[in-house]
Amino acid sequence: MVRMNRSLIRYHVAALWLLGLAACSPDDVPSPELAEVAPGPSATPRTVFVQLFEWSWPDIARECEVFLGPAGYAAVQVSPPQEHIPGPEWWTRYQPVSYLLESRGGTREEFADMVRRCDAAGVAIYGDAIINHMSMVGTGTGVAGSGYSEYDYPVPYGYDDFHHCGRNGNDHIQNYQDLWEVQNCELSGLADLDTGDAAVQARIAAYLNDMLSLGVAGFRIDAAKHIAATDITEILQLLDSDALIYQEVIDRGGEPIDAHDYLGNGRVSEFKYPMVLFDAFANGQLDVLAGFASRPGFLPAEKAIVFVDNHDIQRGHAGASEVLNYKSGERYELANVFMLAWPYGYPMVMSSYRFEDGDQGPPDSRPIAGNGECDAAWVCEHRRPAIAGMVGFRNTTAGTDVSDWQAPTDVTIAFGRGDRGFVVINLGTGPFFGTLHTSMDPGTYCDVVSGCQADNVRVEADGTVTVSLPPMSAVAIHRNSLLEP
Repeated sequence: MVRMNRSLIRYHVAALWLLGLAACSPDDVPSPELAEVAPGPSATPRTVFVQLFEWSWPDIARECEVFLGPAGYAAVQVSPPQEHIPGPEWWTRYQPVSYLLESRGGTREEFADMVRRCDAAGVAIYGDAIINHMSMVGTGTGVAGSGYSEYDYPVPYGYDDFHHCGRNGNDHIQNYQDLWEVQNCELSGLADLDTGDAAVQARIAAYLNDMLSLGVAGFRIDAAKHIAATDITEILQLLDSDALIYQEVIDRGGEPIDAHDYLGNGRVSEFKYPMVLFDAFANGQLDVLAGFASRPGFLPAEKAIVFVDNHDIQRGHAGASEVLNYKSGERYELANVFMLAWPYGYPMVMSSYRFEDGDQGPPDSRPIAGNGECDAAWVCEHRRPAIAGMVGFRNTTAGTDVSDWQAPTDVTIAFGRGDRGFVVINLGTGPFFGTLHTSMDPGTYCDVVSGCQADNVRVEADGTVTVSLPPMSAVAIHRNSLLEP
């Protein structure tokens, strides 16, 4: 290892950020992880997106310009943009009242402005589309002033536009082993749309097309498991333009609904993936990482959306009794380092606010304070040096397979991405010191996990690298973090 002058480091760090930490030759052959993923400036692949949970549209627009674009993020998943029921809880956003683009996130004009500004920064917008249901059955007024009553919404939807399964007295899903019931009864009392009806499909498609007309690039289909895959297919056929589609199908095995059934519509969220990361980084079972994707039931890499946590499972919802989230400290960061280094799926980084109550809604403060730093009530995981630096690593290593796998101790792993990048993760409670082999070109590299603030890493002429890692830490280098040959 070689220590370099700090002023020289700062110069190279600035250059890396201006390049989006993502330079890659246009002649590179894209791997499955790049299929349909947004290109960056000069056709540079951008291979990671972020969920800015409960951020307002003006705040997202600004973040695209000042951070996400320069850092090389591909896209933002925004919270549901349609009119919803009032209330401070986060889940009110998931109870639609109308398809007006008026919500806690902001006005239609602010939404359109956000899409334009993010697009100009090289960052796409994905809308969280709630199309399985409307609000909980009842009467009230939405946040934009739209009134509704039982099975009567101003979309317009009336009684006959909803499923009335008639099985359980209150129409709620009771038996998750019954496929028909899961897709035709009410999820937690939410008015369940008859998504197989042509008129309902047309109204849903009109809502999605409205967002597409404003420049939205893709959609997360919420609660897709509760919609027949063929219904989603028919809705998507009504879209006016192409869109990246990914569907929330919670499939951990043992139920009649298989995530693979939805692959014909686009990508699918792989809910088994965060379970693997929990086993590895919370339980210390690092051996599960080398071959997890070949396990029965895992989605193909080019179709999987992967994440350490999302807004549901970080709160223990969606069947997640054990999960890593920002409260897990260093283990959470290391899990994100692995996710962004390993070429499986299209990874989503979670960006949260702090919560103690699982129902707790967003803070009153803006995520980024006036000083340009993350507000204390928010977490801003996507800005952490380890995570932001690994976005550049993944972009730079796109199109390469895993190489140089090593497990020098029971709690330490290392692997490369050909001659594009190399990462070492120490999950131990003690330090790790060792010499490892890589396929990297010789030279001195800055460590992107530390934001290029730690000691630099020297790859010797024979491709070996000697690293010294404190407990619960990682180091990563890539082709574009080369400081000097």
